[in-house]
Amino acid sequence: MTRHYSLLSLIKEGFANQKGWKPAWRSPEPKSKYDAIIIGGGGHGLATAYYLAKNHGITNVAVIEKGWLGGGNTGRNTTTIRSNYFYPESAALYERSLQLYEGLSKDLNYNVMFSQRGVLTMVHSKGEMEIAARLVNAMQINGIDSELLDVEACKKIVPLYDFSANSRFQVLGGVWQGRAGVARHDAVAWGYARAADRLGVDIIQNCEVTEFLIEGGRCRGVMTSKGPIRSDKVSLSVAGNSSQMAAKAGFRLPVISYTLQACVSEPVKPILDTVVLAPATATYVSQSDKGELVIGGGIDRVPSYAQRGNLPALEVVLSGLMEMFPTVGQLKLMRQWGGVVDVTPDSSPIMGESPLPGLYLNCGWGTGGFKSIPVGGEMTAYMMANGKHHDLTRPFDLDRFQTGRLIDEAAGSGIAH
Repeated sequence: MTRHYSLLSLIKEGFANQKGWKPAWRSPEPKSKYDAIIIGGGGHGLATAYYLAKNHGITNVAVIEKGWLGGGNTGRNTTTIRSNYFYPESAALYERSLQLYEGLSKDLNYNVMFSQRGVLTMVHSKGEMEIAARLVNAMQINGIDSELLDVEACKKIVPLYDFSANSRFQVLGGVWQGRAGVARHDAVAWGYARAADRLGVDIIQNCEVTEFLIEGGRCRGVMTSKGPIRSDKVSLSVAGNSSQMAAKAGFRLPVISYTLQACVSEPVKPILDTVVLAPATATYVSQSDKGELVIGGGIDRVPSYAQRGNLPALEVVLSGLMEMFPTVGQLKLMRQWGGVVDVTPDSSPIMGESPLPGLYLNCGWGTGGFKSIPVGGEMTAYMMANGKHHDLTRPFDLDRFQTGRLIDEAAGSGIAH
């Protein structure tokens, strides 16, 4: 059976009528005990399993997924990847993720279609320009590529944008990060799943965790729809359902869940080769490799676990798009979806051991979940393997809500979230 993806393998399988490919991952029945259990078969959970096996040699690992791989937020986002954050702690975390993305296709032997086409955040007022300058200075001090552009430089990058004197939101400049970009969301999940499976990880789909096994004040495993599965190390990577799972473990998280919706247009020829955010219009947009415009905006301001948005919120997002690109007003919308994002009071993630010893948290990424998949998995694997924080994750421990050392990155999302 052919396992390695290469040009030679494609030619070989072409002559064999494509019948020699080994399945990307197995579908085993769960064992009674593992060295580590990861709840959630999205990007973060699969990445955690992969890095546990690759970096720490822990291969007796189970990934337990209630539905199917990537059926949650991993497949319900706008695929933007960037590290243009203000505070050093956030910058270091997201920059590490961007670095991992840059080598991910080669590392996984799976093309995740990471395209570093850059992200341009428009600036619409003198006050915003001052804040933009501070952001660029902070990013450069933190070693992250960034530029403060004037309006003429913005025109060269996005000539289709409405820079006319009659536009409602005049553009004065922009913040540019050239290494940022987009990736194929399902390819990221499938690539991690395939690589983890090859290292011996069991990926168990359609298996719901119903409760935690707690003995002697520690987490000793989980009860599932396929029976009990024991382990002294369990992680929670269930974006959109983190607070509900925490309640089953007996503690509360400072998390509120909202729906973040997005949509795509019908495909057109290439007209946009970067990601454009306009905070004034609460809209961001890019163009997929298939030609569709991928459009996102702010969250629906009603706490919800529904994987769908409401039409008034969608109308706001599309009104913003019309302010940015009036020429696309005749395009038809093809699909619309919603993802459930877990938002913390300071819009930064929660990572570390939970109040229930033996249970590790990887949650609260808000709208930054997709871009943080590699680092979320790498860091959670480190914590589970070593029983302590990595230097990158220590500032994001749950205890910051007791000490008050918050990392307020509400503005880091670019759009009000």
